[in-house]
Amino acid sequence: MKIYISCDMEGTAGVCAWQQCDPSDDSEYPIYRRYMTREVRAAIEGARAGGVRDVLVNDSHWDMRNLLWDELPGDDRLRVISGTRKPWSMGQGLDGGFAAAFFTGYHARAGEIATLSHTFSPETLYDVRVNGTQCGEGLLMAALAGSYGVPLVLVTGDRQTVDEVVAAMPWCVGVAVKDAVGFSAVNSLTPLAAQDAIRSAAREAVARIPQAQPFIFAAPFELSIETVHVEQADFIELMPGFTRAGGRTVRFTAQTYPEMMRAFVAATRIGSAANTG
Repeated sequence: MKIYISCDMEGTAGVCAWQQCDPSDDSEYPIYRRYMTREVRAAIEGARAGGVRDVLVNDSHWDMRNLLWDELPGDDRLRVISGTRKPWSMGQGLDGGFAAAFFTGYHARAGEIATLSHTFSPETLYDVRVNGTQCGEGLLMAALAGSYGVPLVLVTGDRQTVDEVVAAMPWCVGVAVKDAVGFSAVNSLTPLAAQDAIRSAAREAVARIPQAQPFIFAAPFELSIETVHVEQADFIELMPGFTRAGGRTVRFTAQTYPEMMRAFVAATRIGSAANTG
């Protein structure tokens, strides 16, 4: 049995500030990348206890080279995708060969009253919807996995993103490692307690795979993006297939979900280019 893990960092236990998950920070980031890595390791250990042999981990945070390799299991049944920019970003490596997916360290979507809430690029994207449904990174990537027939069975992170995902996918095991006190404050489990909870939940999640269902949206897929600034929508509108729907809103329609996600990743990157002026 083979599982896929996409790991982010803002939803890691204890994280409450950008400095803690910013690779350019020399003070706190080295500490919290270790906590991120150990949560991933706990998910792998729980999956292995449940009977999983092969694991592919996609480092999905910031520059996507955060995981401490020597903190991960050292066997040839584990592979790690590291570095940026990846064509499929947080979903790099996904295909139909996985029994299930895990998302660790995920966080609340842009606009939520939650700690470090954002969707992909906080400087570029204010709101993202698929077929009218407001989406955070959890739903967006779960639907990409679902387009390949792969169900999401474990999500860990802040309570808002866990609640959003589990409401849409009741078969999914959720581990809320912290509650938001504000945008830059949390009430959190300790790292060790979070790792124990994730390890146990991962084993349970593997047991749920036979009953789990791929999460999908119905075709055609209408992507709606509201940017932070008007000039970002100006840039995105130049891409073939995008239409302007308002001062800061653009839309794109696709017949397949992967096609829509390719457009979304490209739009996020070209919109970010407008941030440089």
